[in-house]
Amino acid sequence: MSDIPLFSERLSRRAFLGASALGAASVALSACTTMDVAPPPPVAAPPSDPAFGDTASMYAARTDEGYQLPAIPVTKLDPKFVRQIVDDPTGEKPGTIVVDVSEHFLYLVRDGGKAIRYGVSLGKAGFGWTGSAVVQARKKWPVWTPPPEMIQRRPELAKYKDGMPPGPQSPLGARALYLFRDGKDTMYRLHGTPEWDSIGKNASSGCVRFMNQDIIDLYSRVNGVAPVFVRPNLSAAGKISAVSNRTAEPIDAGVPRDAEMLK
Repeated sequence: MSDIPLFSERLSRRAFLGASALGAASVALSACTTMDVAPPPPVAAPPSDPAFGDTASMYAARTDEGYQLPAIPVTKLDPKFVRQIVDDPTGEKPGTIVVDVSEHFLYLVRDGGKAIRYGVSLGKAGFGWTGSAVVQARKKWPVWTPPPEMIQRRPELAKYKDGMPPGPQSPLGARALYLFRDGKDTMYRLHGTPEWDSIGKNASSGCVRFMNQDIIDLYSRVNGVAPVFVRPNLSAAGKISAVSNRTAEPIDAGVPRDAEMLK
């Protein structure tokens, strides 16, 4: 009976020492784990832009400069042609505009390795154009005046020889950006179109067409002279081959006198 307390004391001391050793090992393991596992690197947030929302909002009906623009039926749009922010595939400096003819995309390069991508329609076979230019002028709701060459091909356009009033049905749409090279009009335009279903196709006379909601967005972002490259594709070979001195098939009779000249 006299040995029982002593045994209990020894047992309690062993339990205490064992628990202490286990606790120390746990602390050491915890410390080791904390030191060896680095925190995850911070992930850069994508660039925010108040002009981007859900697709239906971006292409909803609106009143613009007194004109009524109808909504685009977004359920019929190929999602890849919806305006969106993407990783920049062009390698150009911010503010540059690049048209990828092979994919029917236009990129406006932004900071941070990003770009805004728009779906576009391009020139029909025989009216294609690649090369470099600059946006030198711009106009909201331009009057469209078909050039003599176009009227000769399409006599029904003669009624517009003095100009078609601006509006949602105008071939130039809600906005036009006029491209120049060496101070001369190339007759090449970035412009809106009421024919939203032509996006992603070759359907225009040598120019780049946008859905009207998209050209309004691009117009708002080009406030000065901007370089433009129209390339057959975005490969290195496409970049080299996109050097052209010929002008596009005219889509209008020239830059309107009341267009804003950019500096």
